[in-house]
Amino acid sequence: MDKQVSIMPCLDMQNGRVVKGVHFVNIRDAGDPVECALAYCRAGADELALLDITATVENRPTMLDVVKKVAEVATVPFTVGGGIRDVASAAAVIQAGADKISVSSAAFREPEVIGRMVAEFGPEKVTVAIDIDRNESLPSGYEVYIDGGRTATGTDAIEWARKVDDSGVPVILPTSKAGDGAKTGYDLPVIKAMAEACSAAIVASGGAGKLEHFYDAVEAGATILLAASVFHFHTIDIQELKDYLRSRGLNVK
Repeated sequence: MDKQVSIMPCLDMQNGRVVKGVHFVNIRDAGDPVECALAYCRAGADELALLDITATVENRPTMLDVVKKVAEVATVPFTVGGGIRDVASAAAVIQAGADKISVSSAAFREPEVIGRMVAEFGPEKVTVAIDIDRNESLPSGYEVYIDGGRTATGTDAIEWARKVDDSGVPVILPTSKAGDGAKTGYDLPVIKAMAEACSAAIVASGGAGKLEHFYDAVEAGATILLAASVFHFHTIDIQELKDYLRSRGLNVK
């Protein structure tokens, strides 16, 4: 496998604090976002994700003050998502210091917004996130959810990923609702299906609990490995993970 693999800790934010839940609920506190970002940069993270998990549901913009503070300490590229509805709200986040924006619910509700963002900021600045859960009645067995995983859409997740891929975004971030925070492993079938259907890089997100899970995700087709719980609560350290992946023959950033 020659594709380079990168490690991306994810800071889920609520009320200005980093939090972590299980299956998108049972949220507990995991620290200050600026302190967490700084610690991860020092620990060897390749990228960071900062997701304002309740912005869309609370119908408010992303917390720009937090983005600005994180931008001051971050030494690696960071992606910000949550509450980004249109080009203007995306521009505000980028002006606050984010390197990339991630859009999910707004992209689903109005797919043209993806193309507008790509045209405005360049494709390298735009990631589309897709929250998914299993639904055996759909062709792929996976359904798209929006509003922070609260609202089922009836749309097949792989079909939607193909449409997103056609818009020219370089990164697609699917998060498995079933896997989120459960530490039972990433949802490998969906990673594999998306990697096969799309030319975009696929982020593995939702479910990492041990070192082997990260390797399995790369084998399934992911090149960016996102995790939260195992890093926040020091179950796994980033350097330990990188050493492990290299020992399994992977090209790690």
